[in-house]
Amino acid sequence: MSGTWKSLYDGVVVTDAAKMDIDHIVPLAEGWRSGASGWDAARRKAFANDLTRPQLLAVTASSNRSKGDQSPDLWQPPDRSSWCQYGRAWTTVKSAYELTVTEPEKRMLTTMLDTCAS
Repeated sequence: MSGTWKSLYDGVVVTDAAKMDIDHIVPLAEGWRSGASGWDAARRKAFANDLTRPQLLAVTASSNRSKGDQSPDLWQPPDRSSWCQYGRAWTTVKSAYELTVTEPEKRMLTTMLDTCAS
């Protein structure tokens, strides 16, 4: 209802909740392409509504819309300081749900994770 949020993707500070979206770190369509198509409805629902892992994140609506359903090889957060956290979140979700990773996706995730401090 009220507060201040900092969008991970673009670093924008927002005070109007209407300018925020809840994003699926691993978009539902990307999940479908990488293995969720073989799941039953209960597992797909769990993936879409997962509050345990870093799957749901409040970000600016504009950054969420620019991301769409793309994987890290096709879209990266414009705020490079968020790459480590984004890469870790993506790999955590993909691993937890045993979803596949393409070679281009893996290369970009490696680049993102290389930005993490030791």
